[in-house]
Amino acid sequence: MHLIILSGVSGKRLWPLSNEVRSKQFLKLLKDADGNPVSMVQRVFGQIKKTGVWDSVNVVSGKAQQDLLELQIGREYNLVIEKERRDTFPSIALACSYLISELSADLGDVVCVIPVDSYVEDKYFEDLQRLADGIEQGYDYMLLGVR
Repeated sequence: MHLIILSGVSGKRLWPLSNEVRSKQFLKLLKDADGNPVSMVQRVFGQIKKTGVWDSVNVVSGKAQQDLLELQIGREYNLVIEKERRDTFPSIALACSYLISELSADLGDVVCVIPVDSYVEDKYFEDLQRLADGIEQGYDYMLLGVR
């Protein structure tokens, strides 16, 4: 299963804290299990590491975020850089193209797309594996929602 994480380049949602240079997903506004401040990016990657079910983790982002991503989460993922912002569907298409052309992914592989700024419990990432199982049982698409 391939995971595509969308790390949008716009920083206007939490203005003035976030801006084009420092988007909301990099602000350390959350707490980890030990009470230490973490960003949305750090939280999501921590949760992903706990599950260990991914063949590949692929982050779609703008060039301006590359250094912040590496600073906060290292380089334990594939980075797909958008030359300019084109919104959600083109980002997903670019990442899927990367999976096929650079990682030799098969057209039948399961791909899961999530935003980097999701705030969910660890169980959410565990349940993503159940979605992959459903796809392998013959469903074309599956959706996991949260309250």
